[in-house]
Amino acid sequence: MSSIQFTSRQGLSLNGTLELPPGGEWRATALFAHCFTCSSDLRAARTLSQSLVNAGFAVLRFDFTGLGESEGDFADTDFSSNLDDLEDAALWLEHHYAAPQLLLGHSLGGTAVLAVAERLPSVKAVATLAAPAQPEHVLKQFGDNIERIEQQGSAEVDLGGRNFRIRNDFIEDARSHDLSDRMRKLRRALLVMHSPTDNIVAVSNATDIFTAALHPKSFVSLDDADHLLSRRADAEYAGQVVAAWAGRFLSSAKAEKVQGARVSGVTEQGFLCRVQTGQHQLIADEPRSVGGTDQGPDPYAQLSSALATCTVMTLNMYARHKKLKVERVICEVSHSKVHVEDCEHCDSSEGKVDALSRKISIEGDLTEQERERMMAIANRCPVHRTLESQIHLPAPEVG
Repeated sequence: MSSIQFTSRQGLSLNGTLELPPGGEWRATALFAHCFTCSSDLRAARTLSQSLVNAGFAVLRFDFTGLGESEGDFADTDFSSNLDDLEDAALWLEHHYAAPQLLLGHSLGGTAVLAVAERLPSVKAVATLAAPAQPEHVLKQFGDNIERIEQQGSAEVDLGGRNFRIRNDFIEDARSHDLSDRMRKLRRALLVMHSPTDNIVAVSNATDIFTAALHPKSFVSLDDADHLLSRRADAEYAGQVVAAWAGRFLSSAKAEKVQGARVSGVTEQGFLCRVQTGQHQLIADEPRSVGGTDQGPDPYAQLSSALATCTVMTLNMYARHKKLKVERVICEVSHSKVHVEDCEHCDSSEGKVDALSRKISIEGDLTEQERERMMAIANRCPVHRTLESQIHLPAPEVG
C-alpha cells in the first residue's frame, strides 16, 4: 500500500492510495470511487479494495477535490468535477501502471463511474454498489435546504454530522445529467449490487440502472447490508463478488501459466506473498502473532493442506474404482514439532522432528474390512510417499 498524489486538471493536488497484490504483480487495474462527502479512507472502501487486491487487482482509491487529504474547496465541486477527477485518476494510473480495466463505485461514486466510463476506452467492466440511478438523487440529502440554496446562492448543509457549503451550481449541475441514455450506450459489462433494505438509496435505483443497461449485465443482492456497508463481512463479500465477476470480462484476468509453483513477495509487505501454480493463484501469509497480517495460510498450513488434499483424492479415487459405497472423505492434518524421544519411528536420536498428524473420516456404508483397506490405501497417496522418501533439494538457481 502506498500513498500517491496526482494533479487534477484544475491544478489541485489529489491524494490517493494505490494497493498492489502480494508480489507486486497484478492481473488488472481497478479504479474505486467512494460515496458522496466520504473519503477514500472509509472502512468499507478499504475492505472492498483489500478483497480486490487479494484477488490480484491493483486498486487506486483517492479523495475527490475538497475531501479527505486532497486540495480544493468542496463548495467549488459538483458532479461534473467529480467525473473530471475520475478521468484524471485514470490517466495517472495509465501513465504509471496500466489504464484501468475495472471501475467500481459506491453510492454517488457508483453513479459517477457509470457516467465516466464512456470517456475511458480501457474500461471493460463497471460495478456499482448502492448507487443512485441519477445524480440528482443526492439532492434528497439536502432536504429543505434546497430552496434556501437556490434563493441565497449557497448555504451550509449538515450531511452525516458534518457541515458542507453547497452552491446552487451544484444543484443545477446534478439536475443536468441524465444517465438513461448513457446507460443504453455503456457497452461495458455491468454489475449492479444493492441491498433491498438500503434506507438511503432505495433498491428501486438498482432496478432503474439494470433495466436501462444492455447485456452483459448482472445483479447481486446485498441482503440486509446498510448503505455504507459498515459491517466488514458485507464489504468483503461485495469485493469478492466483484473480483470473481470481473474476471470473466477482463482480457488480462487469466494468470500466466506457471510450471510448478511461483511465489513472489514485496519486501515492504512483510510475509504476504502471491502464489501461482499453473494458472491458479492464492495468497500466503503468517499469523498476526508472528508479525504477519493473516490474509492467507502460512507455509506449514499449505504443506498440511497438500497432504490432506492428496489423501482425500486418493481415497475417493480408490472408492470409485472399487465401487465402494463411500459418500465423502474428510482428512484433517496438523503440523507440530515433537521431541525425538516421543517419536517411535524416527531415525534421529536427539532434538525435534516435524510431525504431520492425520485424522481421516470416511462417510458411507462400508464393512469394517473395507474401512481398514481404505485406511491402508491412505498411506499410498503420492504426497505421503514423497514426504516419507528421500527428498533432493539442489542449490537454487540464481535468477
